[in-house]
Amino acid sequence: MPQRLRLLPAPQNRYLRTQLLENMMLWFICAALVIIVGITIFLPFLRASLTGAEPAAAYDLRVYRDQLREVERDLERGVIEPGDAERLRIEIGRKVLEADRQLGAARKISAGPNKIWGLAALLLVAVGAFALYQRIGQPGLPDEPIKARFAAAEARYASRPSQAEAEAAAPKPALGTPDPDYLALIEKLREAMKERPDDPQGLALLAEHEARLGNFHAAYEAQAHLVAVRGDAASAEDHARLAALMVDAAGGFISAQSEAEVVKALQLDAKNGQALYMAGLLQIQNGRADRAFPIWANLLADSSETDPWTAPIRATITDLAWFAGEPNYTPPEAKGAMPALPGTALPGPDANAVAAAQDMTPEERQKMIESMVEGLESRLATEGGTPDEWARLISSLVILGKTDHARAIWQEAQTRFASVPQALELVNDAATKAGVK
Repeated sequence: MPQRLRLLPAPQNRYLRTQLLENMMLWFICAALVIIVGITIFLPFLRASLTGAEPAAAYDLRVYRDQLREVERDLERGVIEPGDAERLRIEIGRKVLEADRQLGAARKISAGPNKIWGLAALLLVAVGAFALYQRIGQPGLPDEPIKARFAAAEARYASRPSQAEAEAAAPKPALGTPDPDYLALIEKLREAMKERPDDPQGLALLAEHEARLGNFHAAYEAQAHLVAVRGDAASAEDHARLAALMVDAAGGFISAQSEAEVVKALQLDAKNGQALYMAGLLQIQNGRADRAFPIWANLLADSSETDPWTAPIRATITDLAWFAGEPNYTPPEAKGAMPALPGTALPGPDANAVAAAQDMTPEERQKMIESMVEGLESRLATEGGTPDEWARLISSLVILGKTDHARAIWQEAQTRFASVPQALELVNDAATKAGVK
């Protein structure tokens, strides 16, 4: 049986209070909306009886009659000619007849049972809403009290798919077409590892590049073999890396098998960032935001902006805090370093690891190193990356004898990190050691 994560204490009382408040607020908002809609529909039918308002046609009729009297006064004073007075009488008379007709129709309507019409309209809306809910809603959905949700989360946790089942259901990663020369070199590495299957450096190299090709199953098999070869000497990073590759192979799902590797990593190093990130992610997948939040909140507080898990945690920690019963949570401020971008979690080219493929000729090893350096440079140019990766690129270019190009990269890095002193210092140190500064 794989070991289970020991979780940080969860603020369940606060979580329960928050859930209760959310339910009360929901019902209060629904009730307020019903009342507002009801008043909006019912008020026009009661306006006449409540305010004593008269139809607009009655006001128009008084105005027209006043105009007729005004015409007679003007005629008596000699202001207008008799012919003009007659034309005005005819025109105003037509308006009087039309207003009188409208007034009669309005009185006929207002004489009816206004309250009954209003209640009928409300009833029609209520029946329509109920019918619509029966059609597209879920009237048979039972209540979900907090204890039932926790029990469902526990059942979901216990009945998770296995690693193999999760891998079978996971979508295949959409990757571009790798360089044929690079594929040929990786194939040589695979052949070399068949002859020396227990070479730690070769296994580390194979796990890295299988992952780069999207062959996550092969990558975590190589990493698992590496962990087995190192035995008790395997580090927390080794186990966390294995767990991450298993999660990648399962399409982001944390199975019991990958959780066991997370547990081992945390047993060796309780502050391993990659393992803690996956521990929080596991609780989110099981619907336990109250357990995930303290893990991620503590991890974020202890992490640098260059850590690959910082960006995804920052993107979701505020919503996670709300669901965990911490609506007043404020994420810590960034510590001034360049944020890690998606896709930078995997390490860049390592010339020492490449040399582990000792069956390759010097020319083949040189070509592999150049391919890896070009891939790193392309990714930094298009996606950006951490200061460590820029420093590594500068050092690698100098190793390849491309000093002028390394100097150009260093100058570009100075522009990119001009506003981040810590990152700029790291890049400048690498340039100094490489002799390009």
